[in-house]
Amino acid sequence: MNTTALYSERLNRYVTALRNEKPDRIPIRPFVAEFTASYAGYTCQEITHDYDKAFAAVLKCAADFDWDAVVSNMVWVWTGLTEAIGLRYYGVPGIHVGPDVAFQYREPPPEQAFMRADEYDALIDDPTGFLYDVWLPRVSGDVVAPGQPATRRHALALVKGGMAMWKYFSAYGPHHARLRAECGTVPAIAGILKAPFDILADKLRGYVGLTRDMFVQPRKVLAACEALMPHLLHVARAGADPARQVPIGFWMHRGCVPFVRPEQFASHYWPTLRPILQELWAHGHQTLFYAEGDWSHHLDQFAELPERSIVYHVDRGDMVTVHRKLGHKFCLSGGIPNHLLAFGSPDDVRAACKKVIDGVARDGGYLMDASAIIQNDARVENIRALTDFTREYGVYSTGHAGDPGDGPRAERGETPATARAPRGRRDPGVCVPWAEKAGDLPPLSGDPDLVRRIWEDIDDLGHTFIWHCLLSF
Repeated sequence: MNTTALYSERLNRYVTALRNEKPDRIPIRPFVAEFTASYAGYTCQEITHDYDKAFAAVLKCAADFDWDAVVSNMVWVWTGLTEAIGLRYYGVPGIHVGPDVAFQYREPPPEQAFMRADEYDALIDDPTGFLYDVWLPRVSGDVVAPGQPATRRHALALVKGGMAMWKYFSAYGPHHARLRAECGTVPAIAGILKAPFDILADKLRGYVGLTRDMFVQPRKVLAACEALMPHLLHVARAGADPARQVPIGFWMHRGCVPFVRPEQFASHYWPTLRPILQELWAHGHQTLFYAEGDWSHHLDQFAELPERSIVYHVDRGDMVTVHRKLGHKFCLSGGIPNHLLAFGSPDDVRAACKKVIDGVARDGGYLMDASAIIQNDARVENIRALTDFTREYGVYSTGHAGDPGDGPRAERGETPATARAPRGRRDPGVCVPWAEKAGDLPPLSGDPDLVRRIWEDIDDLGHTFIWHCLLSF
């Protein structure tokens, strides 16, 4: 079979499972990160610092293992970009950690959090302005705060960081074309989402600081989450698959019990996340819940979402329980323990795959994957066992491929409430509003709408840069 036909077959198989239906067999979609380096003969430093090598490693794994879908580059944080900006919070392979150690996020102590406890009002009033004026100078070793003397390194960090992000993102189109043409493999996700609450815990207040704030100033925390919502939705929709075939990746970090109390999840995390998910689905975009850790306490809330609107990935949760709570509405993935891939035998891996397939995949709606992202401790023979066993055992007696683009779509021109900032605040995608820019210009002649359109398109790139610094890097 040529790769064009193979790609079509795999896309239909993958999308059929994503829609919680039964394809011809179980799609194999491993989220492989540093494993690709060890398999392809690279160090962690090489694939983290050189995205061309990261792409090449993914291509080699996709071709050799014959998977249905892969993440285009699960080693997402390109440290060439983070070093260009001068970000302080990464341990970079070959610089801060050994060359064969995965990159690390290093959260500062609470007293050095990137957002202080008394700065909620500034974040709420103008999230994008706060990121540029306060957050970026604190997380970068080169960018200086407003009012401080600008240096050449300050200017270079912004210029090189912006150009590096554009270069990196632009490289994904040709990489996807190679995945399709050379391997017949489907890129597994498109776009990125994180919950407003997780953003506060990850990159702003830190986990300890946010935990304190939930007792001292919970209303400020909720208002901040609400202020972040339209911007996170904007970024998610901007990177989503325009064909509405593959889901948006949603990375879930610190919003579950025991990191938060159940009542805090109900009062802060869920009410500021659920509307984003509903808006995405209203426009035909599924969301992949990559539920790192154990989210078992919250399955009933997730079950409230519209049927097929999410794909739920199981890490520490019990697969059978998750299937009982969610399997009637949503596709599931994962459930193969990473410790077996690293320290077990191929027989152990095959037994785990059989248990999951028998327990939750009999009627379709399941994607084979490990419980968590596969790093360079996984053994090649165990990844081979997972792949080969699923291909042989995970065949359905009957199956079909649904329409890959059958998700619902909102009416054209609709502006959902979640996508708009509260009155008086800057909308998502805006750094310098046109009204402010127009005040700096002489009276326009010719086509004023053309001038405005180009200004707003380019201004949106400033929003893209700072929000991807926060979300992606």
